[in-house]
Amino acid sequence: MIRILRGLAHKYFSDEEAVILFLLLLAGVVFVILFGAMLAPAIAAVIVAFILQGLVAKLNQIGVPEIVSIIGVFVIFLGVLIGFLFGLLPLIWTQVTSLAGEAPRIFREMQSYLEVLPQQYPTLISMEGINTIYNQVTTEAGRMTQWLVSFSLASIPDLVALLIYMVLLPILVFFFLKDRRILLDSLSRMLPSQRPMMVRIWHEVNLQCANYVRGKAVEILIVGVVTYASFKLLGMPYAALLALMVGLSVVIPYIGAAVVTIPVAMIALFAFGWGSEFIWVMVAYGIIQALDGNVLVPLLFSEVNNLHPVAIIVAVLFFGGIWGLWGVFFAIPLATMLKAVFSAWPVKEQQEPT
Repeated sequence: MIRILRGLAHKYFSDEEAVILFLLLLAGVVFVILFGAMLAPAIAAVIVAFILQGLVAKLNQIGVPEIVSIIGVFVIFLGVLIGFLFGLLPLIWTQVTSLAGEAPRIFREMQSYLEVLPQQYPTLISMEGINTIYNQVTTEAGRMTQWLVSFSLASIPDLVALLIYMVLLPILVFFFLKDRRILLDSLSRMLPSQRPMMVRIWHEVNLQCANYVRGKAVEILIVGVVTYASFKLLGMPYAALLALMVGLSVVIPYIGAAVVTIPVAMIALFAFGWGSEFIWVMVAYGIIQALDGNVLVPLLFSEVNNLHPVAIIVAVLFFGGIWGLWGVFFAIPLATMLKAVFSAWPVKEQQEPT
């Protein structure tokens, strides 16, 4: 056992720089686990600034001065944030509360649909199983409706914290963009002066993660807008809420699309019934998913090393178990970063005995 561990240490940690990098990564993970909730606005601001830096760099390449690029990109980000807070968010909340109010009628119709299934497929589906599923669904829906109704004075502290985050986030994003070089130089002074491996890993991580995160932001925007326009054109109720769900579902490949299909199909069914309008909605939704997977994703992520589906599922389960919803949201970028680190990590091959 000791010989095996010694061989692994010689293979992966024979370089002093590799040991320092491993300790830094370990310390960073522990720091985020312990203080991640406390520093959530700063972490979110770093991620947003990381995404916006790509647009700043492109403006610099075409001759726009850096400070003008930073201010212009920041103004665009501020406009999008204000539009989301005062335009999209109230609309989403209105549709969520409206859907909660419609829940009893939807579940009554669902019960009528389900009661027919045991008669049509008596050997596959029993009435007891249908009643069990229906009771579980209605119980969970009742809890969600009760939570929406009770969202009042008890939630004021959370709303105050959210407002503070919304004030801190733009300020931090601006300074991260403006003083990016100063901050990176300050961090680099804490590292060894000779660090060729760290520089190589940083370039690899920056390339992979930057392309992935920025590409995902564009993909979410395109898929969400196209879904909203299509559903609105087809007269689909709760179009904004469903478009937001479909847009965010692309963050988790395979799993997200499978999960979000259920509410889309259910709302279309209860809005239009088994008719041509339901078929048109599902066809439009299927076309959006097909174009996203076969056209948009290859176009946006041509320079990114794709992860295996098993790696994606494991990353979602692991990071989601550690950080909850935020872990699920950032599971793929984190997995992409780890893959980039492993790809650039120095490996010393053992010489065969002669």
